[in-house]
This record gives sequence, structure tokens and C-alpha cells, in this order.
Amino acid sequence: MPTALADLPLPHLDCGPALLRPWRTDDLDSLVANASHADVSRGLRDRFPYPYTGDDGRAWLARAVDESDRAWAIELDGAAVGGVSLHPGTDVHRHSAELGYWLGRHYWGRGLMSAIVAAFAPRAMEAFRLHRLYATVYANNPASMRVLEKAGFEREGVHKSAVVKRGELLDIVMYARVRSELGAAAAPGEPATMTARGERD
Repeated sequence: MPTALADLPLPHLDCGPALLRPWRTDDLDSLVANASHADVSRGLRDRFPYPYTGDDGRAWLARAVDESDRAWAIELDGAAVGGVSLHPGTDVHRHSAELGYWLGRHYWGRGLMSAIVAAFAPRAMEAFRLHRLYATVYANNPASMRVLEKAGFEREGVHKSAVVKRGELLDIVMYARVRSELGAAAAPGEPATMTARGERD
């Protein structure tokens, strides 16, 4: 069953120009309209489909509504125009999570994603007791690298020839935010609040 909104560690987050909030079933039209641009999926994994159809949107919303503790819609002017998600580690990586994000092509170039990630990252690390929040970026996506750098992420290194996207062999660049004091999050051996389930977009 979906988690009750009142029980979520981050039910809503005001990010200045935009709001992060749980996905809703009535987001379908806006989701499909904003996810359907080829440039949006170019920087994401292949499980984020292109073209992005109504069936794709319905399948995602059926999952996202049930996974509202780790997937948020970016709301701007009352419409869902993108998304932010956390993908938690397990076992010895349980205090680490991968950050994912996307934004409709119409809203690029306004500094929106930088502001959203900058607001979200520290709150997510606190709410979910994370010591490490990381993201990977394809080497042909300097705009996404700037988003992370503006949000306080540090470039850690490059994984050579790590992915194939649309027929192109690409390096990926690793970025992360960390906090090293164990007492600042959960005690040793204490499980993270998030659970790992399902697939990422």
C-alpha cells in the first residue's frame, strides 16, 4: 500500500522556483508532455522510454504513487514538469543513495534544476540518514555536471567507456556529496529509512 503522506520523511519541499511533492495519478498529461522530448531521455538510462507514451506514463505513475518515499514530482505553476528520485544502496552501502533527476526541455536554461538539487540534497541526506549522495553523468552532458557542481557535489572521477547510449560509447563522470561523521546520521548497524525496491526510470 502507498505510504501515508504524513509518514513520509520528505512529503513536500519548497525549492524556491519549484515544489517537490509526491507524484499523483492526475499528473499523467503533464508527465507525458514533458517527458516526450528526445533531449530529456538522452541523458537518462534506457528504461526512461523515448518516445514517452501515455502507457509509459500510466505505468510509471502506478509505481511512483506507491514509492512516494523516494520519488518526487517537480511542480511548477501547478504542473508536474520533471522528477527527482533516490535509489538507495543495500547491505554495507545502506547509508548511500543515487540521485536521479530530469526536467522538461521547455524549462532548461533557467537554473531551475540547480536550485532544486541544491535544496533537495541536504534535506534528503538528513531525512534518510545518508552519508553519501551521488550521481553519475554521461560525459557528453556538461549541463548536468554544472547542475551538480552548483549544488555542492564534487567530481570524484571518470568511469571510462562505461555506458552505451543511442549507439555511442561514453564515459560517465561520478559526483557526490558526503558527510563523514557517523553520528550525524544513523548509528552503526542501524538500517536506513528508505528501502530499495522496484526499478529506476
